[in-house]
Amino acid sequence: MLVLLAGIFVVHIATVIMLFVSTISNVWMVGNSTFGHVSTGLWPQCNNTCEQFGLYGSDDALKAVQAFMILSIIFSIIALVMFIAQLFTLEKGKRFYITGAIMLVCWLCILIGVSIYTARFTGKALDLTDSHHGYCFILAWICFCFSFIISILYLVLRKK
Repeated sequence: MLVLLAGIFVVHIATVIMLFVSTISNVWMVGNSTFGHVSTGLWPQCNNTCEQFGLYGSDDALKAVQAFMILSIIFSIIALVMFIAQLFTLEKGKRFYITGAIMLVCWLCILIGVSIYTARFTGKALDLTDSHHGYCFILAWICFCFSFIISILYLVLRKK
């Protein structure tokens, strides 16, 4: 049981780190433009002025993706803290209800954020030829899978 808990803890930490990387880095769409190899993501590119490399879609949709990805990070960190707290404070059978529920909320936030990005911005970059998804987009979908698996494992582990 201890090995299983340690494994879940490691996967949970890896999920938090991947959520940070996928949200902070601007490599959600990659392509070629007149400026060379260009990547764009959730945040504006800032040199002298801050501007978003051309994406078709509304500003509101991009802000919604930003909000849901930040919420997923917050809920994932809260779930990690709750896991550690519940491990030492609650008795068997009641341990991981809250942690599993919080991770399901994290999973839902990732699903909504990445789905909005997929629906609104995939293949719709302005002035980019040969555009494709970057590693941050792929990391976000991997975090989606991991958070669902972790939340189900937390809910199953509550009985042990």
